[in-house]
Amino acid sequence: MSVSEELKQQLDQFRQDFTRLRAEIGKVIVGQREILDDTLIALIAGGHVLLEGVPGLGKTLTVRTLADALDLQFHRIQFTPDLMPADLIGTNIVLETPEGRKVFEFQQGPLFANVLLADEINRATPKTQSALLESMQEHSVTVAGITHKLSEPFFVMATQNPLEMEGTYPLPEAQLDRFFCKLLVKYPSAADLESILDRTTESENPRAEAVLAGGRILEMARLSRQIPIADEVRRYAIALVLATHPEHALATGATRQYVRYGASPRGLQSMILGAKIRAILDNRYHVAREDLRTMAYPVLRHRLILNFEGQAEGVGTDDVIRQIIEKLSEDALAAA
Repeated sequence: MSVSEELKQQLDQFRQDFTRLRAEIGKVIVGQREILDDTLIALIAGGHVLLEGVPGLGKTLTVRTLADALDLQFHRIQFTPDLMPADLIGTNIVLETPEGRKVFEFQQGPLFANVLLADEINRATPKTQSALLESMQEHSVTVAGITHKLSEPFFVMATQNPLEMEGTYPLPEAQLDRFFCKLLVKYPSAADLESILDRTTESENPRAEAVLAGGRILEMARLSRQIPIADEVRRYAIALVLATHPEHALATGATRQYVRYGASPRGLQSMILGAKIRAILDNRYHVAREDLRTMAYPVLRHRLILNFEGQAEGVGTDDVIRQIIEKLSEDALAAA
């Protein structure tokens, strides 16, 4: 698969812009390199991110810093049990014209932004959570039969506490499937904790400066889709997703025993788009199987619905994905 010189130059600029954006965010966020990379990949791919971790790990700060580095309109919504859908989307209000007539006018809610932080999304009721469904998929909202388009790029980054913590509502499966990837924020290392203390207790807190515009993100998104993928690599991606379905012939023992529902086609699309961006960052002009294996965890872990046995035994979806990857690799070696 040949790539033109013009495309190679554009991909080089892609890598430079990605690196510059990551470095600017790194001025504020300590460590979390993998989290940052996957977040930026989701942003460029046109998806949304679900961050899960206990309070105090910098999830909210990550989203704020991303918005600063991109010079985009940023809104933060604190999700609470009493939050209503109209508090997110907006509502029609009655206004009086100079002629004395009463008219309805739509007043936009905080959902109308380029970067939306849905903070502690699983503290709101399912009714309120589902208010995000249309906006995340269609980049629009419909109120009283009138559709209002959101400005591009539109990126939702939701944070949630682990479900075993009190006062939370599990996200509906349809809502989870709208997220490009789910990222698990781990506790920082001792060295990272030292850096955090240096930045937050001994000097002024650093702030990211705008290094890219929203239009450039859209250009990078279009560019990433031009990366070719071989038929056999595409079939491997399809096999990874089919192996998450317990009734399929490719299913592993763990899938059949612990999984109730497998990943949707949207998960396959996310894996392919993420793999294309990973290939660019690795200075390649084609998608490799390793790109798919790397993306399989963040894009599939929230799309596997465990059955009662899996939940009771505390099985992690990452463990199921790991067994699938290992089995497919062994099958490939056996076939060779």
